[in-house]
This record gives sequence, structure tokens and C-alpha cells, in this order.
Amino acid sequence: MSVISRSSGFSLIELMIVVSIIGILAMIAVPSYQTYTQRARFAEVISATEIFKTAVALALQQGALLTELSNGQNGIPAEPKSTKNLDSIKVENGIITATGTDIVNNATFILKPNSDGSNWTVGGTCLKSGLCTA
Repeated sequence: MSVISRSSGFSLIELMIVVSIIGILAMIAVPSYQTYTQRARFAEVISATEIFKTAVALALQQGALLTELSNGQNGIPAEPKSTKNLDSIKVENGIITATGTDIVNNATFILKPNSDGSNWTVGGTCLKSGLCTA
């Protein structure tokens, strides 16, 4: 009578293949996740400019000159306090410049209005780093 023994479980080769597949997936996922989190953090900077856009557009439509539009004048809000993601928002000559903190690589988001404040041109370092769109 012969005894046949069957072993169950995974071989070392199978385990090594699974570990290498997980490593490859992690190499792809981690940079994508970091970009995603930076874009989500920079969304706070973009949304904080909305009140300033509205104020500048309203002032332009009421006849104010671009040279008269800065923080604290003609209905433009004063510069807000810094947050975890937002460093500053400055308005000079109607141009809004929002700057992020170190967490978002100090990226800038610049909004320039047309003559009546109905259209805005987007600029800044956030375009090159992919944190905002034009």
C-alpha cells in the first residue's frame, strides 16, 4: 500500500509573484494619490477667490476703475487670514492673486478680469503643476 501525501498552501514562488504585483500597483497608485490630494487641497484656494471675483465684477459694473480695486476698497473684502492650504489672497488693480501654502507647493492662482468683470483669464503656477485649469 502506498501513501500519497498532498500538501496544501502556497509555494514560495507564488507568494513572491503576488508581492511583486502588489509592489507594481503601489508604484503606480502612490504618485496618482499624491497629485489627487494636492488638487483637492488647492480647491480650497480656488473656492476662496469666488467672493473676490464677485466683488471685483460688481465694482467694475458700478463704474469703478481697475486701478481703484484692491483689498478693502470699493467693496472688495480685506485679505483673509491664512489657513492650512491658503496663504493669501491679494487684489491689486482688479487682479486677484491667491497663493497656496507649502502643502500645495506655494502655487499661485491669478485671475484677471476683462473691462466689465464678466470674463476672467486664469493664470499662475497652478496651471503648470496641474492644480487648476484655464
